[in-house]
Amino acid sequence: MSTSIRDTQDPGRDAPRAATRDTARQGRIRDINGPIVTIVLPGIRNGEQVRIGELGLFGEVISLRGDEAIVQTYESTEGVRPGEPAVGLGWPLSVELGPGLLGGIFDGVQRPLEKIALQSGDYIRRGLDVPALDRTKVWEFEPNRELEPGARIGPGTVLGTVQETQTIVHRILVPPTLSGELDELAPAGDYDLEATIGRLRDAQGHTHRLKLFHRWPVRKPRPYLRRDDGVAPLITGQRVIDTFFPQLKGGKGAVPGPFGAGKTVVQQQVARWSNADIVIYVGCGERGNELVDVLETFPQLDDPYSGRKLMERTLLVANTSNMPVVAREASVYVGITMAEYYRDMGYDVVMLADSTSRWAEALREVSGRLGQMPVEEGYPAYLASRLAAVYERAGRVETRGAGSGSVTLIGAVSPPGGDFSEPVTSHTKDIIETFWALSKELADARHYPSIDWVTSFSGHVHTAAEWWHQEIDRHWERRRTEALALLARDAELARIVNLVGPEALSSAQRWELEGAALIKEGVLQQSALDEVDTFCSPRKQFALLDLTLFIFRRGAALIELGVPVQELQQLPLLARVRRSKSMFNSDQVDQIEALKDEAGRTFDRMRLEYAQANASTA
Repeated sequence: MSTSIRDTQDPGRDAPRAATRDTARQGRIRDINGPIVTIVLPGIRNGEQVRIGELGLFGEVISLRGDEAIVQTYESTEGVRPGEPAVGLGWPLSVELGPGLLGGIFDGVQRPLEKIALQSGDYIRRGLDVPALDRTKVWEFEPNRELEPGARIGPGTVLGTVQETQTIVHRILVPPTLSGELDELAPAGDYDLEATIGRLRDAQGHTHRLKLFHRWPVRKPRPYLRRDDGVAPLITGQRVIDTFFPQLKGGKGAVPGPFGAGKTVVQQQVARWSNADIVIYVGCGERGNELVDVLETFPQLDDPYSGRKLMERTLLVANTSNMPVVAREASVYVGITMAEYYRDMGYDVVMLADSTSRWAEALREVSGRLGQMPVEEGYPAYLASRLAAVYERAGRVETRGAGSGSVTLIGAVSPPGGDFSEPVTSHTKDIIETFWALSKELADARHYPSIDWVTSFSGHVHTAAEWWHQEIDRHWERRRTEALALLARDAELARIVNLVGPEALSSAQRWELEGAALIKEGVLQQSALDEVDTFCSPRKQFALLDLTLFIFRRGAALIELGVPVQELQQLPLLARVRRSKSMFNSDQVDQIEALKDEAGRTFDRMRLEYAQANASTA
């Protein structure tokens, strides 16, 4: 480790953890109610972290009454007794932010699960305190050559860089709470996280040590210069999302759906294929087998954009349904804080929370134990404001020192029985901009992704259209509108068929049903398990949509001439169109265009043959 900057103790200021251990205040436990513990500790602050009992369980103060404090604990309180000690640590629930996060798997309060497994096995031992970032690993630091001693620096100023993974350059930032004059900056070299790589003198004359990492409270949004409007879509490779209900980078989205409709698979596909720089996946209260599948498969996946391992730009937060309920509530804040940190480096981050319903259930349980007045279905009155506050931390911003960055937040919602009118779903719907509603009927019909094109919506279509028109084709929005109109017409005709049967429909109406079926099977359906179809580039997406609509329009023209609809339905061409999504990969768009030309020749030949047949009959 390089030692060009003295690692002596600076007067007056040091890392929060070191400062508070010497001045920790000790009290005692008075009452225990599940994860809610009442302690007596004079001078404790609201939001402060505490250690509870002989085991040293983690907790957070959520309410004060004189010298008494109400603490929610992140670990089980089984076996803890009144009278045991309670120690205030002097800082709020915070996360460590620095090199080493990417590729990591953490629990709901940012403890590294892989290191915990080495110490305590398959189950987390209570009171275990393991730093999120490895203190023994050294990083090759490259200082910012534009900074000289005496330079004015402030929150977000880039001090230098560290190559965190082969894919991501980690920019070392001045913490958001510091500003002043740079006294000195370390030269290029290898440093561990506790090494001093710079010193800053603030306006009061205090000197602050600058390290490769810093801490930030998870419930406090990280500051930025200004919020900007989104300009580019988040490309996920999923046709029903990108083409029909696009999500912008920096947008807020939700994936509501009943059990078994495929919410987790949709989020995993977004995590795997989206064109974001950083992916953060938060498993919040979900079933253990689903999270195990994520934890086992993600490290094996290849990044489609770099060709390296996907985990080089991914981190996972795992909090299963059998883990403490309060840690479930904290896990979403931990994830969004780490997302904001990489956003401040100028990266586009996508965070997936699976699911916000389990997070809301944690709020409900804690509020019930506190005796707070329940409202809709037992949820606390502040449910809507808490949801809005979390989603509001998404967005595209101008950072303080690294240009533009964004956080795209997509939350899964699990309404009981698929009832979208329940509180979590209805409040979420009022907050977000993109709504990918999953349908149990589509899932039962093996139509995946089971995103219902009737109830889903996107508020980003016109902005996304500018990108599609410039990068792909100027007819994108027109084709999308045409396809959705045909699908809406299909829903109307389906109701008629259910009432009186298909015989009541005209040939033109039956061809509309066939055209809608082509869109559903050839465009909307997409298999996550198909090596070719699991990802679809924007060019291929438009080519498939344009092909199906071209066939529908040409067929409709023939029906107007009197060609029987049965003759069109029996064309082998239709089966090839349905299979083209799996026949051609994203680099074979020209072959889809060739299929369109072949379809055009087929319809021209049919038109000519029908005209000749009519002429000979006449």
